[in-house]
Amino acid sequence: MLSNFASTKKEISYQLFKLYTVMATLNLNTLDKIAKSLRPFALRLTKDADDADDLLQETMLKAFTNHEKFADGTNLKAWLYTIMKNTFITNYQRDQRRNTFIDTTENMHFLNNSNHQTENLVNSTFVMEDINFAIDRLEDCYRDPFIMHYRGFKYHEIADRLSIPIGTVKNRIHIARKELKDCLMQYSNK
Repeated sequence: MLSNFASTKKEISYQLFKLYTVMATLNLNTLDKIAKSLRPFALRLTKDADDADDLLQETMLKAFTNHEKFADGTNLKAWLYTIMKNTFITNYQRDQRRNTFIDTTENMHFLNNSNHQTENLVNSTFVMEDINFAIDRLEDCYRDPFIMHYRGFKYHEIADRLSIPIGTVKNRIHIARKELKDCLMQYSNK
């Protein structure tokens, strides 16, 4: 048991010594410059300043804890960029797994629940009733071209069916929209 303790103590001392030598070879100014050049890369990956700082900090921590994997004479900056990229990918995949659940029904759908919302459909029923009421209140000469356009008819098709010039069709649809907008003003802020 004592020999295990001694070997563990020697191993810890060796790791501390190795970490100290890595820290000694890395000038703090060099490390600061590298960290400053890594931050824009982190911002590009995360698109958020706080997340970028967290990613940068996690990258530096991983670099220090895995310093023995860094081969002397290689490009430290490229090594840190690789650590950052891999850390970001791992965090992203973890977040995606966390937001996805498996439906255990027979057809095994994978559903993403990150933006799931339930809405009270009563409000939409009232809105549709108000819209239909407003359309019904339009004069026939404005309502018919508007409804045809809403159903997907082109201006020239509406003009042909109603036997009126295409400019008149456009004008009547414009007037119908304007009157509907005025009637439904209460919904404009929603």
